[in-house]
Amino acid sequence: MSEPTRPRNFIRQIIDEELAAGKHPDGIVTRFPPEPNGYLHIGHAKSICLNFGIARDYGGRCHLRMDDTNPTKEDQEYIESIQQDVRWLGFDWGPHYYHAADYFERLYEWAELLIRKGKAYVDDQTAEQIRDTRGTLTEPGTPSPYRDRTPEENLDLFRRMRAGEFPDGSRVLRAKIDMASPNLNLRDPVMYRIRRERHHRTGDRWVIYPMYDWAHGQSDAIEGITHSICTLEFEAHRPLYDWFLDQLDLPRRPRQIEFARLNLTYTVMSKRMLSELVRDGAVAGWDDPRLPTIAGLRRRGYTPEAIREFAERIGVAKADSTVDLELLETTVRDDLNSRVPRAMCVHRPLRVVIENFPEGEVRTIEAPNFPDDPPKMGHRQIPFSRVLWIEEDDFLEQPPKKFLRLSPGREVRLRWGPVIRCDRAVKDPGGRVVELRCTLDPDTFSGPPRDGRKIGNAIHWVSAAHAVPVTLRLYDRLFTVPNPAAGGGDFKAHLNPASLETLAGAQAEPAVGAARPGDRYQFERRGYYFADPQDCRDGRLVFNRIVPLRDSWAKIAAKG
Repeated sequence: MSEPTRPRNFIRQIIDEELAAGKHPDGIVTRFPPEPNGYLHIGHAKSICLNFGIARDYGGRCHLRMDDTNPTKEDQEYIESIQQDVRWLGFDWGPHYYHAADYFERLYEWAELLIRKGKAYVDDQTAEQIRDTRGTLTEPGTPSPYRDRTPEENLDLFRRMRAGEFPDGSRVLRAKIDMASPNLNLRDPVMYRIRRERHHRTGDRWVIYPMYDWAHGQSDAIEGITHSICTLEFEAHRPLYDWFLDQLDLPRRPRQIEFARLNLTYTVMSKRMLSELVRDGAVAGWDDPRLPTIAGLRRRGYTPEAIREFAERIGVAKADSTVDLELLETTVRDDLNSRVPRAMCVHRPLRVVIENFPEGEVRTIEAPNFPDDPPKMGHRQIPFSRVLWIEEDDFLEQPPKKFLRLSPGREVRLRWGPVIRCDRAVKDPGGRVVELRCTLDPDTFSGPPRDGRKIGNAIHWVSAAHAVPVTLRLYDRLFTVPNPAAGGGDFKAHLNPASLETLAGAQAEPAVGAARPGDRYQFERRGYYFADPQDCRDGRLVFNRIVPLRDSWAKIAAKG
């Protein structure tokens, strides 16, 4: 067995101690057990990285199991998306792919065993009656009037439930534990309910379906899972998890360990809330790049390496906390910075005419695709001509003191190109600046000004005659407040109306015209962009902004 290579956390410490004590001679076995009732999000990615990472580092294996015990909410679409997401993140379950539904018959047999042992009974109360008699945190529950049925009667009723003799909701099977337990999960929890729903895997063979708490631990035991690693909301369920295993006296006992789930600012992680956003059309589907779904992050242009690194950076803790979205974005920037070529793209074009550059003449400028290490990605040719595009916000008629870009009479260097001076601005009848008339210093094509004068910041640009039209989607935070679900109100009231801005008139340098779906660029001074795999077709170039860059000069201009 190979030695663990990742930093320690409390789960790995537990495993280390168990291995040192001689436990798990057959190796470590973990599992990732999603319910196929929605798309996975970045919180699930944390769990995927944890479970598959532990199995990898300890020379064990990790199973992928669909916990498909609720046919009313499950769909094959979700199953396929889950498989795609896990593979995309870089993990492989090999032959160890399972469904809880595959264990329905054995779970049923074990339920009959509990009935015969007097540990389970059929209850005729309605769901509302069961809920009303459960008690509170300070008051015990009220035993069901059917709690003392004999094992023989319970067994007969349970078999008739399976045979479909009773209507939906008329009876349930409950574990017989302790209605006065301080842990509400032990107050005779429901194990089976009658539900005539077609199951995506078992068809119409079953009209009773196991509850998650009953199926989960037993599925782990069937598969020989050594460590059932789950999030903190299942901590109170652990005594029930262990109780079921105790009653069945199974030879292989998984150990449940809880860790803090991922909470991220300016988003929601609830499947119910995400489903509501999709259903109500607040977003454009499960893969909308504004969502924290893995499909959405992939569509936006995040890399699996960045998400795995993010999972490492936030670590594994025992207490819930909230991670700032900025940490995720910083991790993505760090990942893309070393792997993505640079290019220039003007988002909101302003026309510039270089009056002392001959009309029709084109000069070629060679620029590195990766300035920090030019040999790494080679060079590209950038055409320079009389008419250029620059950003609207790179010019101000009345600039603030620290504004170091273009204004009347002021000079600036063009990125990889010469120094130009703004001589005058041309305005439309409404007073809006629509064109700049400029002069270039021809000696600065190959170096700084000969007289040693200082020049302001370099700005990006493209030759108007050679520009490639592109559509840019600028994504911002989906919500306007850090915790949109706080307070229990309508979380959709905090949706950010500016979470998506589409720029249809952007102009990019010619090298961008060769972009293929899935390519990434850093558009200098603006951000990292991803050629949308679905919408880049028929000669149309559509780029999603993955994360922005911080342009301090743009902030100064905005304040001015």
